Amino acid sequence: MPKQVEYESRRRQITDAVFLLADERGLEGVTLRDVAARADVSMGAVQRCFRTKDEMLRFALEEVGRRILGRAGGTAVEAARAVALPERAEARVWLAFVAQAAVSPALAPVLRASYADLEDMFTRLLGDRARARTVLALADGLTTHVLIGHLTHDQAREVLDRQLAT
Repeated sequence: MPKQVEYESRRRQITDAVFLLADERGLEGVTLRDVAARADVSMGAVQRCFRTKDEMLRFALEEVGRRILGRAGGTAVEAARAVALPERAEARVWLAFVAQAAVSPALAPVLRASYADLEDMFTRLLGDRARARTVLALADGLTTHVLIGHLTHDQAREVLDRQLAT
């Protein structure tokens, strides 16, 4: 059992390094060598946990999806705020993955599964799949608008709250 715990802990440590690098440089700046250095592990340790960079990125994308979904509990408003207005670094990482998934056959199915999970959660909370899709699309748009400085966090929250109140 300890080896499995150590392995999972190491994978999370490496994933945290992927997030830090993706936040700083985008996914094009994430190399196995830099991940190993940032995680303070050897290249061999990274390669024992992930055979390829694609495998490492798929796991990291799954993990960021789990983190966002994990925070998105409670009411529909609380869930929407957690998804639409995540921490800045997490939002940057998520959008880096969205952009990469648009051109990566390896990442696209993982991203689709994350969106399906979020859509299911909003459908349960709102009782309407079409409305759930609207809120999810709005969340993505607001995240982008906040990151590029078109809207402040507070302005985005007002837009989101107004949509949810209708």
